[in-house]
Amino acid sequence: MFTLKDATMIYDMDKEEKVYAMKSMNITFPDTGLVGIIGPSGSGKSTLMYVLSTLKKLTSGQVVYNGKSLSGISESEKQRLRRTEFGFVFQRHYLINYMTAIENATVAATIPPKAARAKAENLLQEIGLKKSELTHKPGKLSGGQRQRVAIARAMMNDPKVLFADEPTASLDHENAFLVMGKLKEYAKDRLVFVITHDTTIVQDADMIVKIWDGSISEVEKKGERV
Repeated sequence: MFTLKDATMIYDMDKEEKVYAMKSMNITFPDTGLVGIIGPSGSGKSTLMYVLSTLKKLTSGQVVYNGKSLSGISESEKQRLRRTEFGFVFQRHYLINYMTAIENATVAATIPPKAARAKAENLLQEIGLKKSELTHKPGKLSGGQRQRVAIARAMMNDPKVLFADEPTASLDHENAFLVMGKLKEYAKDRLVFVITHDTTIVQDADMIVKIWDGSISEVEKKGERV
């Protein structure tokens, strides 16, 4: 589904000392499955997610999605992909403060309101929210609860690709594995990227890509190095 060809991202292009967030990355990702992108802070993990999802543009090289280079498509086509084929879970939840948990989960739903609400109720309870918490606004939810609402929102439209940047960072151990279980289930017939510095949450991933200083340092598939 995704292939990187000499993908390079440079920040501070106008300065003498350039910062390479990505250095000539070459890799092909599977069409479905859970892909863990791991590495320390500042290694380029989040930049890779932004580039794959069209939120940032490469300095050089290509991102190929379903056989088509993303560098040559229009902004409107990028927006269509992000709206209809991609789902996002960011480190910050970006919930709307005056909406309830269930309203936040359904805010961008493309199905009828009644069906969206029923689906959101199921999703939210499957990843650990209590029924009584579904009508709470973000101010009455913990950081972990807000993150779970953001995850449900990302899954609402059944995107083909789900990008999750540190999705369990604000969760305790028990709820982190509850959420990861849901993401693994979702990845059975879709592609899920989990960007994290915590190797334990992606230990059962179909592919693990280790990034160091903007470069791919190691790739593993089901525990086997490539």
